[in-house]
Amino acid sequence: MTTTPTKSPEAPAPPPGSTPAPKTAATKVPQGHKRLLTRRDRLTLGLMAGLPTILHVALVWVTALASILLAFTTWDGIGFDSIEWVGLHNFSELFTNNPQFWPAVEHNIVWFVVLILIPTPMGLFLAVQLDKQIRFSRVYQTAFFLPVVMSLAVIGFVWQLIYNPDTGLINSIIGANKPGHYIDWIGDPDLNLWAILIAASWRHTGYMMILYLAGLKSVDPSLREASALDGANEWQTFKNVIFPTLRPTNTVVLVVTIIEALRAFDLVFVFNKGAEGTELLSILVTNNIIGESSRIGYGSAIAVVLLVISLAVIIPYLIATFRKERRA
Repeated sequence: MTTTPTKSPEAPAPPPGSTPAPKTAATKVPQGHKRLLTRRDRLTLGLMAGLPTILHVALVWVTALASILLAFTTWDGIGFDSIEWVGLHNFSELFTNNPQFWPAVEHNIVWFVVLILIPTPMGLFLAVQLDKQIRFSRVYQTAFFLPVVMSLAVIGFVWQLIYNPDTGLINSIIGANKPGHYIDWIGDPDLNLWAILIAASWRHTGYMMILYLAGLKSVDPSLREASALDGANEWQTFKNVIFPTLRPTNTVVLVVTIIEALRAFDLVFVFNKGAEGTELLSILVTNNIIGESSRIGYGSAIAVVLLVISLAVIIPYLIATFRKERRA
């Protein structure tokens, strides 16, 4: 006689919406979260984050505060016991008795005006043309941006060859490389600042092109289409539609140009070390701190003036940026 196996009845499924049965003692309950980072991982992250922070504080903030304090002292850099507190004497002498200070301030202002009037519009023009997706646009972007990647010292050496009065490219083209007809672009106080500004503008144009090109890429294409449907030509579209949307980019360009004008140093130092009509505030700081006189307190006073001018530009920009982020 064959017996058929009988199946035990299965427990009925709980109706939908009902509360599940409580877990039995056999059910495993997680006993807390596992620690994701080991002690070695935490030590590695601490070193990776701590060392750059320490270096930043030591090389930026500590030196900046030390420079501010030294601006009110006289110190020749030999022994800390030779530091003497003089109050505002360095600033008084700087504003009244230094024949190079006000020309340096004037040259920094000229530097800014030239950068904002020549390479900035040129960079905007190049960005607009490259934004049209013309053929070989990547090659053109690389070529125009290459001077920005290069060191300013290298750019200075290249332009020194171009300005050479005997074998330079410019004098050879205009026929000013013959005896009695030489044009000394670097040694002439009436020409050297403008010659250096041409080299600075050559580099700054590529910088502005990249900034404006990034701004143009963020313009909504529907704005261009709506302008075209309204019958506006290319210039009217740019003037009335595209350029107003570049207002944040224009703010960044203005701040960057001011900072570039204030920190200008490399090109001038390579050309003629800031002598004979090319004085700048950064050059005066260097000459007084690491020059033959070693007037560290006096050089620090010039650095503090440069710092105050920079903060007067940067702080309003940061405040406007933070307000915009809060509104968004």
